[in-house]
Amino acid sequence: MKYARHLHTVRYLKPVQIYGRVLRRIYIPGPRAGAAPPRRVPPGPWVLPASRCPSMTGPSAFLLLNRAGAVRDAADWRDPARQRLWLYNLHYFDDLTADGFRDRAAWHRALVDRWVRENPPGIGVGWEPYPLSLRVANWVKWALCGGALSGDAVASLATQARHLERRVEHHIQGNHLLANAKALACAGLFFEGREAERWLAAGWRLYRRQLREQILADGGHFELSPMYHSLILEDLLDMLNLHRASGVPIPGGALTGELVSSMRRWLKTMTHPDGQIAFFNDAAIGVAASPAEIEAYAARLALPAVPEPADGLTRLPASGYARLQRGAAVAIVDIGRIGPDHIPGHAHADTLSFELSLHGRRLVVNTGVSLYEAGDERARQRGTAAHSTVIVDGADSSEVWGAFRVARRARPFGVACADEGPLGLVATAGHDGFRRLAGDVLHRRTWRLTDRNLTVTDDVLGDRRNAVAIYHLHPDVQGVVPGPAAGAVRLALCRQPIRVAFAAPYALVAEDEYHASFGQTAPAFRLEVPVRPESREVRIAWE
Repeated sequence: MKYARHLHTVRYLKPVQIYGRVLRRIYIPGPRAGAAPPRRVPPGPWVLPASRCPSMTGPSAFLLLNRAGAVRDAADWRDPARQRLWLYNLHYFDDLTADGFRDRAAWHRALVDRWVRENPPGIGVGWEPYPLSLRVANWVKWALCGGALSGDAVASLATQARHLERRVEHHIQGNHLLANAKALACAGLFFEGREAERWLAAGWRLYRRQLREQILADGGHFELSPMYHSLILEDLLDMLNLHRASGVPIPGGALTGELVSSMRRWLKTMTHPDGQIAFFNDAAIGVAASPAEIEAYAARLALPAVPEPADGLTRLPASGYARLQRGAAVAIVDIGRIGPDHIPGHAHADTLSFELSLHGRRLVVNTGVSLYEAGDERARQRGTAAHSTVIVDGADSSEVWGAFRVARRARPFGVACADEGPLGLVATAGHDGFRRLAGDVLHRRTWRLTDRNLTVTDDVLGDRRNAVAIYHLHPDVQGVVPGPAAGAVRLALCRQPIRVAFAAPYALVAEDEYHASFGQTAPAFRLEVPVRPESREVRIAWE
């Protein structure tokens, strides 16, 4: 079983991902120190970049991923007791341009110099390509915002760029490659001379190739996570900003205004009325800048406005999402693949899941993500039962395993969307993720949204034994009574009465967990409705 799972995982990889991993174990180049190239004098204005909540709570104290910690000595930069993602965030230096960053200028100068002294070239997690890439970009942005990089910090910045140039993450692919490309281009624009030109050319060569592959025709990032989409969109706005400030034109065709606009439209489609992203795949609040802050950044760069989603049906066909918006309700549904076959690391087994907002507040949700560490909790959060969809015989629709692995995957079929006027907005699709189970099981789901209700109809075809539709409720939902229920469940959201009716003989209201951000867990409830040929429908109605 274990070997079959590995085989079904590896067979999707690109050759570069396989031999790249082998090569990285054999060839480990050390960092190349030396004098830094001269700094480029920016001739143009630098626009304040997108902001986020501060993460420094003191000169050496941090609140990262909602977990407090401190860096008291050099060993703390590499503390093995810390989660790896927490250490990654420590080395990002996101606080350099966070809200009120100028008030912490002295802390930032001291911290940057400490990092240089306490992280010798090539040693520790901070020299891994991904945190290195984010740190290079943040140091450059901070310097353009008026931050005072010391001579040692400038020399370190050049050493980091040289190291990254030989450690690009071709073996990982996806958003890591875009982060590597940005860092090389940032270093090339911060410095000048032959070495800087080489970094800039390498960065944009990588960017050009990867943007063509990773940004889909509807503007979505191909890993299909609204959180990573937001991070990459912010990166592209940073690149527009940096090129304008440096006076160096962007290589022809590498980054167009239409590409950025399409990504902004995609993000608005995947944003709830509360102003935050929908939770599909790895997505949480607080990692990327909010959609509103990204739009404010675009406005500061004088980019044309993009329209807000209007009432009606908005489909993202390349990404496999649809937004149904009618009156007080917004439903965002997943009717596509889990992500690119060769890099599903941020994918969840969430096919045919959905989220529903009513009167501007979330009602039905996916439960979010709070950690990346491999283990039972990571597996649970990625599993089908943590999403508002159907689970059959306790199995996941896609075989998620480890922290970032997927073996056999659900494939959608029969996808269709329509605006049927007074009859409502309709989306329908099926998937074959349960076909590996005995009985050749298929799941097909239809959503129909009208002014007063959302009807969800599930068909589980084949010789299935136990199919259950799970509806996860947001923690703000009130009036929930745990236990069996017959016929209907009455709820309230911001004092608005809601009735969830089902044809099944009974449903179960159970305690649940919700993870809006990394490191956070809130109590909530879920509704479990058996799916049978005679009880296929659930109707959520409001006044």
